[in-house]
Amino acid sequence: MQALNQSIWTKLFLVAMLAVFVQAIAFPTPFSSFGTAEAFAFQDDAGAAATDTANESDKISILGWLVKALGWLYILVFLGLSFILVALFIMNLLAARRDYVCPQSLVDGFEALLDDKKYQEAYEFAKADESFLGNVLSSGLARLSSGYDHAVEAMQEVGQEESMKMQHRLSYLALIGTISPMIGLFGTVHGMISSFFEIATAGGGTPDPTKLADGISKALVTTLIGLAIAIPAIAAYNILRNRFEQLELEVGINSGNLMGRFEKIPSKKGELTTSA
Repeated sequence: MQALNQSIWTKLFLVAMLAVFVQAIAFPTPFSSFGTAEAFAFQDDAGAAATDTANESDKISILGWLVKALGWLYILVFLGLSFILVALFIMNLLAARRDYVCPQSLVDGFEALLDDKKYQEAYEFAKADESFLGNVLSSGLARLSSGYDHAVEAMQEVGQEESMKMQHRLSYLALIGTISPMIGLFGTVHGMISSFFEIATAGGGTPDPTKLADGISKALVTTLIGLAIAIPAIAAYNILRNRFEQLELEVGINSGNLMGRFEKIPSKKGELTTSA
């Protein structure tokens, strides 16, 4: 329960930070449309009205500028990557719970049944639990009638399979963290080529530095958005990978302790035999 609460608080903190970041980059500052106090003190009503009209016409929304700079193709790509990133993060965060991988209730109940020598009930109890540890224990008990070594091999095979599933699902976070800056760099190169193409086709005249700077700044936006997606993706991948490795270690320790009592005990027909 404590681990679950920590996961919920972590998720709420990340969502809050994301909301603050989006608000900071998507909306212009409210002070951008105001002048100095001295200017307002000495302006007459007609001059103030004219200044306000000019400010309203010159002020460009950052969100609108981003839409114009990126274009609909890059917007759809980055939005798709963002939605996939959030979905994968929540999915892996839920899968990284201890109750989902190595529940303590399963350890206590399974050990109690083994102490009472209720091996068939212990197998059914572990089989009914769909956690990582439950699959490992049920596979070990199912092969215990063939010997302890075969049971260990079965547990190792199931453990590797479950570990591969978790790592496979987690690897998509690393994939997004890798391709997002590459897409941003592609957009930057594409924008730079377009800007210099305009200079090359402008004739012999001197290009407008304002338009040139505006084109280059727009080209760099794609790299900025790509990095904004890649940084949390890579951070989440490394944090969750360490979490999964810790839980896998706990599964190995618990399964070894629970099944280790059969290491020096020969299997007896009717006592250690389970029906898969």
